[in-house]
Amino acid sequence: MYFLLLFFGVLAGVTTVLFGFGGGFVVVPVLYSVLLAVYGADSEMGRAAMHVAVATSTCVMVFGAGMATLRHHKARTVPWRQVRPLMGYLALGAVPGAIAALMLSGSWMRWAFIIYLGLTILDSLLRPGFTRGAALQIRPLEKSVAAMAGLSIGAIAAFLGVGGSVMTVPLMRRRGASMTAATAAANPLSLPMAIVGSATYALLAWRAAALGAWHVGYIDVRACMALVLGSWVGIRLGSLWIGKIPDSIHAKVYVALLCTVLLVMLAS
Repeated sequence: MYFLLLFFGVLAGVTTVLFGFGGGFVVVPVLYSVLLAVYGADSEMGRAAMHVAVATSTCVMVFGAGMATLRHHKARTVPWRQVRPLMGYLALGAVPGAIAALMLSGSWMRWAFIIYLGLTILDSLLRPGFTRGAALQIRPLEKSVAAMAGLSIGAIAAFLGVGGSVMTVPLMRRRGASMTAATAAANPLSLPMAIVGSATYALLAWRAAALGAWHVGYIDVRACMALVLGSWVGIRLGSLWIGKIPDSIHAKVYVALLCTVLLVMLAS
């Protein structure tokens, strides 16, 4: 189980640094499927599998988003002027998002994850601005828009354990950002949400006591360590490609990866 998670941790690291996923779109479906296969759907762990997958993914994201942010900062690809106004709002939004996730059953969370993925894919394909090339300059967000967007992104990202990429990348893309800048922005924007969300999953998961000694709330510590180690390797490998992928290909691969995750979740 842990060698499998180590392998997918590498994949999570690559998608984090190159696509801003924060690892969630890899970690959530993989860990959910692994827990069901190992423990069975009728066990205590099986019934909590989606909560554990989301909480653990959020915790892994603290490391992945942090390291990817550092890599992009060194490469000077992070549009900090657009990122800074959103960070505080994302952290605030993460609290109600994580609380809402703890109140719902794993089945509802799974379908929320699937529905949101489907809507994001359709939005990226059908609305103008995502697949076309970048503008010469990124258009800044108004204060009211930044507040609304930040709170919404933080809540949804913490609820699903996926990081802000699925919302921040399309948002930045439509403001004229290149895919490199948009995915670079997704990592520092995922970091405050991941920190606050992880603390919430750890402190408020009073129903998770039966999951065992290696759990802090719904966070699976052993799975988290395996995934973090793999992510470290993946981020180092993926960093070699920062800024080197043609913009149109970068955008199309982003959407293709979302489609792949959607199919995995539908098959689970």
